[in-house]
Amino acid sequence: MIPAEAHAHIDDLASFVQASPSSYHAADEARRRLVDAGFTALAETDAWELVPGGRYVIVREGSVIAFALPDTVTATTPFQIVGAHTDSPSFKLKPKPTTTGVGGWWQLGWEVYGGPLLNSWLDRELILAGRIVTLGGEEHLVRTAPIARIPQLAIHLDRGVNDGLSLDKQRQTAPIWGLGDAESADILAVLAAEAGIDAERIGGFDIVAADSQAPRVFGAHDELFASGRLDNLLSTHAALVAIRNARPTEAIAMFAAFDHEEIGSSSRSGAAGPFHEEVLTRILAAFGAGPEERARSFAASLHVSSDVGHSVHPNYSERHDTVNQPVAGQGPILKINANQRYATDAHGAAAWNAACERAGVPSQEFVSNNTVPCGSTIGPISATRLGIRTVDVGAPILSMHSARELTAVVDPWYLSRAMGEILAK
Repeated sequence: MIPAEAHAHIDDLASFVQASPSSYHAADEARRRLVDAGFTALAETDAWELVPGGRYVIVREGSVIAFALPDTVTATTPFQIVGAHTDSPSFKLKPKPTTTGVGGWWQLGWEVYGGPLLNSWLDRELILAGRIVTLGGEEHLVRTAPIARIPQLAIHLDRGVNDGLSLDKQRQTAPIWGLGDAESADILAVLAAEAGIDAERIGGFDIVAADSQAPRVFGAHDELFASGRLDNLLSTHAALVAIRNARPTEAIAMFAAFDHEEIGSSSRSGAAGPFHEEVLTRILAAFGAGPEERARSFAASLHVSSDVGHSVHPNYSERHDTVNQPVAGQGPILKINANQRYATDAHGAAAWNAACERAGVPSQEFVSNNTVPCGSTIGPISATRLGIRTVDVGAPILSMHSARELTAVVDPWYLSRAMGEILAK
């Protein structure tokens, strides 16, 4: 029997995913939810007047950081951080996005963003979402109704398709979005209308594709959950719930979700950029910290980097380690890698396992098969950037980087509960 609380959490995750078709929407939705919960929105261009016991949230583009202060704060108060990322593998519109193809089809020109499973995006009705910036510098978040589709070639025209599908990223991932007179095709005009502005006033845009199919619970006992963008809105939402409920007593509780992880994190709003360190420094400076005090605070801090991980796949079990095989529905995973593709060390592992024990949730380890190199996360990047002890965790899923991924209903709830224990210090 799945607890009612787990189903409530998954319903809220579904709502968060639907509100977050792009990283910019995810950051804005997180800010909105936290402000509704009593957090004060801060602007980076303002002087910050922080008070003990206060709760605050800052957005930089597609990234969001929120923090809750204990009732007593000093220049060396440490941080307890839960981190994630807001972006997902997708497609991003090129500067001249409207094209026309053979047969009167209207098509779009876009780049592959990150490492999506390309075949999973075929024959799906897709929306476009992101931000438009006017020539005057005004930013507008936009999202369309289902508007585009990458059509697959019929088997009659490629009899060997089931022997292995290979897609040319330039020619064979271009979607169709209309039909008719080429002079009428202008996707920027459609996006401008969504924003309520004139297309001639568009100065720049960051627009990605997202699957339009709604998340849903399914399975023999409603124990499974399918959705787009679980990598990594699952972790972002779990951390968001944890910070919203956080009432820290000794440390500064922090939620940090960054953009651009899927493409390396090297941006002004990515984990490799300055955003996180700037916010940490400004918080401590508000309570009299200089370089010495900041170093002492960081040395006593902990960062839990959360990204989805691989559940053992029933059809490809040989791709996993023979012993360490995370099982869906059996709790969050602790990610370990000898070559520091994950930042977990013994102290970090102990801190995470203790948090799971306090939360009353099961935990399990993930380590790669030696012949199948693992990916990486914001964990090693943040650990290198800040020098804060970092541990990598997540929830086990199937179909990672697909347009539609799969998890067990209980695991996001388990993950959030363990995060809550981290932030309770």
